[in-house]
Amino acid sequence: MLYTFSEVLEKVNNEVKDLKFERKPYSLFEPIEYILEIGGKRVRPVLATMAYNLYKADIEKTIPIALAIEIFHNFTLLHDDLMDRADKRRGKPTVHIKWNDNTAVLSGDAMLIEAYREIAKSPKEALPEILNLFTDTATEICCGQQLDMEFEQRLNVTTDEYLEMIRLKTAVLLACSLKCGAMAANAPESDADALYDFGINIGLAFQLMDDLLDVYGDPATFGKRIGGDILCNKKTYLQITALKSPETGKEMQDWINKEVFDEQEKIDAVTGLYNKLNLKGLSEEMIESYYQKGLSCLNKVQVDDNRKRELRNLAESLLTRKS
Repeated sequence: MLYTFSEVLEKVNNEVKDLKFERKPYSLFEPIEYILEIGGKRVRPVLATMAYNLYKADIEKTIPIALAIEIFHNFTLLHDDLMDRADKRRGKPTVHIKWNDNTAVLSGDAMLIEAYREIAKSPKEALPEILNLFTDTATEICCGQQLDMEFEQRLNVTTDEYLEMIRLKTAVLLACSLKCGAMAANAPESDADALYDFGINIGLAFQLMDDLLDVYGDPATFGKRIGGDILCNKKTYLQITALKSPETGKEMQDWINKEVFDEQEKIDAVTGLYNKLNLKGLSEEMIESYYQKGLSCLNKVQVDDNRKRELRNLAESLLTRKS
């Protein structure tokens, strides 16, 4: 049986909803339940199950993997929000705002432990490989976050450096999700690798789209404040390109160096610089390029083409989203 994205998503949502952390003190686990309850796209756990379903129908076996990935992903968001001093996540107050910084740190640590508790329930025959990949991915994501923070202090970050950072910070978890699902199904190694590469390319496109939406998205649907990356001088393809351009480099640098400014004025001014260079259009071209590379990787997976339709549709929806 081949499940649709919606069917898998419903199952994953129900499993996440049923997660209960009944240990004491409740104050440690309440923020975990809070961040999991406020939703999200659940793309990563769904990808794990969909990859498994390319080969097998008993998708219940992927639930521990899906839960581990979702818990881990939300752990990274909880700590990301604290480091970025973000005040909203999915339209709701972030954990460090609703509680405090110390709670965000400690509850995040507990989430990481719970993620490993779940991944340890993976099918026994595939557990060593899945655990190694999951652990390597966790380390890579930390490396990506460190680079992200370091880049905020640099004005000479290259596009290649930025792409490597988002590969580590974002793309590897999408790729890991797909490969874990394939390994749980005992898929051929070549298929598992092709699915991993599909995830990397879709992940790069996904993050480029996220950066684009941070500037050009609709505040009503995006779930975060528009212009947040601009205000905290986060390195994105948009900012890096504007800094390198003779047309906009000096003004871009001036806005980065300003310590006192009106927030909306800075957002409007920097967006104007991006518009001058048509960076929205250039970003969309890059997104499309990675999307096509991803599809090429998916085409290498040796299963019936119709079974890959849902993964293709999901990839397309991620790159045409508004939030």
